[in-house]
Amino acid sequence: MSDTLSQLQIILYPDPRLRRKCEPVTDFSPELNALAGRMFDLMREAKGVGLAAPQVGVLLRMFVMNHTGEPGDDRVFVNPRFVDRDGWQEGEEGCLSIPDVRVQVRRAATVKLIAQDLAGVEYEYTSEELIARIWQHETDHLNGVLILDHMRPTDRIATKKTLKELEARYRGD
Repeated sequence: MSDTLSQLQIILYPDPRLRRKCEPVTDFSPELNALAGRMFDLMREAKGVGLAAPQVGVLLRMFVMNHTGEPGDDRVFVNPRFVDRDGWQEGEEGCLSIPDVRVQVRRAATVKLIAQDLAGVEYEYTSEELIARIWQHETDHLNGVLILDHMRPTDRIATKKTLKELEARYRGD
């Protein structure tokens, strides 16, 4: 792994890179495989189920996920886009870039997604429930959208202190 990749860490709110819209992946080189591997390592260390490239400061349209924790369930989604959504589900979400914040988020219950793998081969996926929620959460990151943008007023009040602390830490206060 290159020195640059080994130095990647999960960036925290309010880092402005989390608000940037990501660029499509056009280079399906071995470096992309290495990036995905590093992202899986960081996701596992943080005990997460998904991690988007901008969460490690890389502004590319890619995310990794594993909802079971089993190595055989590692999945990489490159240049994902939704082609269908159906129904609604409400559920609690957290974010590795916004530690100690959990909020209720309304998402589509079933989604159909087209994405590429690490070789650039395009696939179509359909899922529901938790997997659909992870896909939507991680794809939000690729568009500069955070769970904070989905918060209800009650969640906004409940998380205010934690968010202020994260903002102060980012400023170096």
